[in-house]
Amino acid sequence: MSHPDVLSREPVLTPLGSYDPADVTFLLKDLGDVVIERPTEEREELIQTGTHYAEMLPVEYQPPAEYVQLFEAALDRSAYRLAVAVGVVAELIRAAKPDPVLVSLARAGTPIGVLLRRWLLWRHGQDVPHYSVSIVRGRGIDLVAMQWLLRRHRGASIQFVDGWTGKGAISRELTAAVTPLGLDDTLAVLADPGRCAPVFGTRDDFLIPSACLNSTVSGLVSRTVLNDRLIGPNDFHGAKMYRELAAGDVSRRYIETVEAAFPSAADEVTASWPLLAAADPTPTWAGWREVESVAAEYGIRDLNMVKPGVGETTRVLLRRVPDRILISPGREADLEHILVLAAERGVSVEARQGLSFSCIGVIRPRGI
Repeated sequence: MSHPDVLSREPVLTPLGSYDPADVTFLLKDLGDVVIERPTEEREELIQTGTHYAEMLPVEYQPPAEYVQLFEAALDRSAYRLAVAVGVVAELIRAAKPDPVLVSLARAGTPIGVLLRRWLLWRHGQDVPHYSVSIVRGRGIDLVAMQWLLRRHRGASIQFVDGWTGKGAISRELTAAVTPLGLDDTLAVLADPGRCAPVFGTRDDFLIPSACLNSTVSGLVSRTVLNDRLIGPNDFHGAKMYRELAAGDVSRRYIETVEAAFPSAADEVTASWPLLAAADPTPTWAGWREVESVAAEYGIRDLNMVKPGVGETTRVLLRRVPDRILISPGREADLEHILVLAAERGVSVEARQGLSFSCIGVIRPRGI
């Protein structure tokens, strides 16, 4: 297989995040206290006028107590379901790659990678390495991180991990980025409502509670940053650690709550994963087609302005400027946090029959 060129120097590997260091190694450059956050309206204007989203960070949204309570309730309600999905995905990975190296896509993939690692340790006594790397839409995966990994691990063992799929933009980005490196582009996710990942725990668009919060459920780590002023040619992509938010950090408790449900989920996992292993894994890209349909209806040329699925809709409400939220009738009980955020920001919520997703967030075009 082909390997990237050797770096002139090794990137600096610094401790980052609030997880147990055994659970994940972040291949990210710690940007310290550099201020690159932009208020939501200003950031939206910059993105829609040509500044790449990864060159800056959103201000970390601090939700009200009511919203935090919804996260807690969602976690309690879905811990078993999450444990089943984690177990199914872990078993599918292990069947394909007996000694996997988990590489999660920061930051939504990070808690999922931690959970997969915990399952393999709990169920099989298998202590697998887990790294978290940056991938940026339109810019590709962090090649410095991939070089670092390929000097230490067999490329055939690398398994990419993310939280969920929407229309599949990151799936396509991953394929374009890692195929030239001779790597398997298979993406493993807990939920694949976009039908674009071959390894998944479910294709139902259900709430993965780590989508509800930002850094406080992701090891206090920001979104990743790719900015030439801060990231040199031999650096990992960057991120900040919001140490000042430690009092509200639920990252480890999230992991421990789901892990506590592993024993009760084990029988369902044992029954379920072989069925998925035998099924046709070919992506249908149904989510992408649905986004194209919604975009055409509202006269939106940039498909990145339409964010399908509960995880992506949550992100729209937390850090973009939403125009409207479309929801599938009958799913309201699963979307309490969406309704709270929409009401808080004065965003209209419209019932829409026939959605394959539970909801879709539409970003407001500039000038409207």
